[in-house]
Amino acid sequence: MPKKAGSGESTADLLAYLFGPGNHDEHTDPHLVAAWTPDLPCPARNPGRMTLADLALLLDAPVDALRGPKPAEHVWHVSVRNEPDDRTLTGAEWAMVAAEMVAAAGIAPHGDAAACRWVAVRHADDHIHLVATLARQDGRHPRIRGDIPNMHPAARTFETAWDLTPMSLLDRTARRAPVTGEREKAARRGLPEAARESLQRTVREAAALATDDADFLTRLRDAGVRVREHHDENGALDGYAVAQPGDRADQGSRPVWFSGRTLAYDLSLPRIRERFHPAVAPADLALAHTRIREAATLLARAGRAEGAGDVAALGDLLVVAAATSPTVVREKVRAAAAAFEQASRTPGTRTLHGTARAHFKASARALEHAPRTARGGGAPAVLNLLIALVEAVEAATAWHRAQHHHAQTRAAAQAAALLREAATLTTGTPAHTTTAPRTTTRTVQATPAAGRGPVVAPPVTAVPPRPPTGTHLGPGLGPGRSR
Repeated sequence: MPKKAGSGESTADLLAYLFGPGNHDEHTDPHLVAAWTPDLPCPARNPGRMTLADLALLLDAPVDALRGPKPAEHVWHVSVRNEPDDRTLTGAEWAMVAAEMVAAAGIAPHGDAAACRWVAVRHADDHIHLVATLARQDGRHPRIRGDIPNMHPAARTFETAWDLTPMSLLDRTARRAPVTGEREKAARRGLPEAARESLQRTVREAAALATDDADFLTRLRDAGVRVREHHDENGALDGYAVAQPGDRADQGSRPVWFSGRTLAYDLSLPRIRERFHPAVAPADLALAHTRIREAATLLARAGRAEGAGDVAALGDLLVVAAATSPTVVREKVRAAAAAFEQASRTPGTRTLHGTARAHFKASARALEHAPRTARGGGAPAVLNLLIALVEAVEAATAWHRAQHHHAQTRAAAQAAALLREAATLTTGTPAHTTTAPRTTTRTVQATPAAGRGPVVAPPVTAVPPRPPTGTHLGPGLGPGRSR
């Protein structure tokens, strides 16, 4: 997926960053994989023939030779990345990608000997950086309007030819996964996951339950992460950043900070403030299952803007359910919440006042604030919650399908499957066993046009019958946290 990394004024500074250790010490083996001219020496591998300063001068030469006005920001910079689960592309394959991308962007069309000068730098397995200077070698300015959209068809061609994960449309919903260097750094520190992943989950849990800015920041600090606030000229909070304790860069001289927006598109401060919801009394816990099922029915019939707000609230509910689930199902529910993450983000506008959204938010608050002593019911109560969540996620799957949100439909369907697996664990009976009492689940149906309806999921098997409505949650749903 091509992504604009921003223009700049200094070619030398950008090259120093790309060939350096990176902000998080994540750059490994930086080197050239392609350039505007074949056999250009690589500064990292042939420093005797080419230095970074030499390369910067060569790239800048057409800009310096311009007779007319020079661009205020003459450095063009784009990263091209594939998914972490994709196979590792070879250097030759990345060189092919680079040539096609700069051609599609208008930087260096095929066969144009007077095009802009450019290089492709690779310092991780899963991506390359394209750097060009915005002056053609014939003294004219390049035509690069719409460069990123023009690069997407080329990216899809490679994805199809090489069986890579299809990229999302330009809807800013794809999950921001850690880059290779971040994962390798976590492995060197003996951590099970990269700092970005841990911080994403911590911030998402705090955001799902916070009632205001102060509550959100307090929850982050209570969770053990470092927090840095940003205030405007009037002293009002207008941003934040988080860092994992012990995660440092520049030989340990500074923490590695992630702003909310760099963690995920929906973790910026404005999007977190959309989540704030009045506190719900613990007595409302008994209504949680009923509220979730009612919200599922409403979501299946929701319009585009209202449904977008509903699925966002459902994503928060799954995050809270994962944090408060009993140990036996926690990993499955956590995986379901992670899978649903992209389904909770939809392109376009959204409303924040729907009834279904209010039900999901109230249910999340009830799960957190209910004291452990009020969570009687054991496995049947946990099962009741999981069945309600399955119904809600199935409704979200149907709604996304009706809206032609293909990536979100896949994410929601995966989350529903994981929740059904979690439901089978509440009894300790294998899911394929057929001798256990049958459970009838109520599957919510959407009403889209023909051919766009939900795929009816298989019923949850090997679990006891659903307890009566109003049963309290089980004792293993984690300690409540009152504020």
